[in-house]
Amino acid sequence: MNNDSSKPAASASDRAFALNQALEERGLIPEGYVETFTEVMENDFDPANGARVVARAWVDPEFHALLLRDGTAACDLFGYTGVQGEYIVALENTPTLQNVIVCTLCSCTAWPVLGLPPDWYKSFEYRARVVRESRTVLREMGLDLPPEVEIRVWDTTAETRYMVLPFRPAGTEGWTEEQLASIVTKDVLIGIARPEVQPSSQPPR
Repeated sequence: MNNDSSKPAASASDRAFALNQALEERGLIPEGYVETFTEVMENDFDPANGARVVARAWVDPEFHALLLRDGTAACDLFGYTGVQGEYIVALENTPTLQNVIVCTLCSCTAWPVLGLPPDWYKSFEYRARVVRESRTVLREMGLDLPPEVEIRVWDTTAETRYMVLPFRPAGTEGWTEEQLASIVTKDVLIGIARPEVQPSSQPPR
């Protein structure tokens, strides 16, 4: 048996291509499935979706209650469903509570409302450290919270896809939903940032 250890290992993309080719040859992948799913991941899974959900919750008390009671149903009203959107749970922040999301095993998130996870979210360093030293990690990522703010870290599982519902910042009275959504970023939805409004600023146009 020839065991040539000097031969370089196939790259992840080469292995994925070979697997896809083998499955196609066996008729196990419907025609156009990969292309359609790729388009959905690139165009439909967007943190702007989660921002719209948050903005609606800030202005609509009934929707706010539904989002906290059944996040999946609330997001479904916008059409934000699909892969990793089956079990959405909204975690509500307060001025003295900051919720943070992690997936310690891999990189699961609620794709339809958060978009695909950023590289730092998938990194071993974030996954390992945010659970043990969350306050330090948030400070390093730009969110320096005072001691009186409690930090709760939530580990995504097979039956939970979390999104953070931030508290509405002061100075946004009278803003439209579109204006409110503009200050909700992917980092805010994950919990490593808070919505920012500059003092004495006008609503974004």
